[in-house]
Amino acid sequence: RVLVLDDGRVLQDEPPAEVTRHPRSPWVARMLGRNAWPGTATADGLDLAGGGHLVVAEPLTPGTEALAVIAPEAVSVHREKPTGSPRNIWPGTVREITSGGSRLRLLITSDRAPDLVAEITPQAAAELRIADGTEVWTGVKATEVTVVPL
Repeated sequence: RVLVLDDGRVLQDEPPAEVTRHPRSPWVARMLGRNAWPGTATADGLDLAGGGHLVVAEPLTPGTEALAVIAPEAVSVHREKPTGSPRNIWPGTVREITSGGSRLRLLITSDRAPDLVAEITPQAAAELRIADGTEVWTGVKATEVTVVPL
């Protein structure tokens, strides 16, 4: 079991897989390296507190305060606007690149969504010619978004 404390208060006390799959606060999600965006549930997703809308596969009851959790490896990065199945697509700018072994983590900012961390291989970064300041498009399938009621 994993016990997560914040300022002496128990945030989660669950098996590791459950904590990873359903973090109960933005702090826990970010501690696990996930993107975590608070918002309010709508019929098809979440209106994000930082602006923007996120489409999800399993929406909550409209009006429910919730946390959208997206793994960095679930974020696709493109140089042109992607087509196909992703329901969530935003333009953005690469602001930071950090190396994590065999993967690169990209911090991407956008005026249409909160800051987003994507994880790609160095080979993909080279093919896409990714550098600080590169304009990109990001995509996240609705099925890759976990929504946790707060």
